[in-house]
Amino acid sequence: MSTGEQFVTIGAVLLGALSTHVTNHLMERSKNRYQLMTRWDDKKIEAYAEYVDAAKFRIAASVRVYETREGLREHHKPEEELRDDLSQAGRRWGSAFERIMLLGGDDAIEASHELNLVLAEIAWQATGRITGSLSEWRERNRTAFRAINAFHDAARQDLGIQGNVTGEKHPERDLLLPPSRDAAER
Repeated sequence: MSTGEQFVTIGAVLLGALSTHVTNHLMERSKNRYQLMTRWDDKKIEAYAEYVDAAKFRIAASVRVYETREGLREHHKPEEELRDDLSQAGRRWGSAFERIMLLGGDDAIEASHELNLVLAEIAWQATGRITGSLSEWRERNRTAFRAINAFHDAARQDLGIQGNVTGEKHPERDLLLPPSRDAAER
């Protein structure tokens, strides 16, 4: 074998080794990026789910306070304990909201701000900080659940999940309410 042929062989071996190294490096980098992206998606899913759960828990705690304060229903706890429960629900919701601020996409953050406003109004009416009729109370709750659905849509979009929670395929549904007292008395 001549010297020229040996250089060509050595060059081919070096080129093969270099291309193998570059290919492995790029594949490893791509794998690491994918793992990082999916790790954050997992954290976002947890944060989004916890936020919605905390928001619904805060609404439920507000309902118990409102019903007791307005004499609509009796609960096994006194109003003061129910207010403590509402306060705890507010702290839980606040912690969940902070995770949204850290991990959420722009649209999800904006949707959570819209929901937060309605949640505050519900808690304020429940505790008597603002006044309102029963129909206004119910409308605030309807608005809250529409805002939760809007948050779901924003979170799904941020996570790359197809479809929507609202829209033509999912018509808006109303609150599930017990029959009125008048209807129950008849």
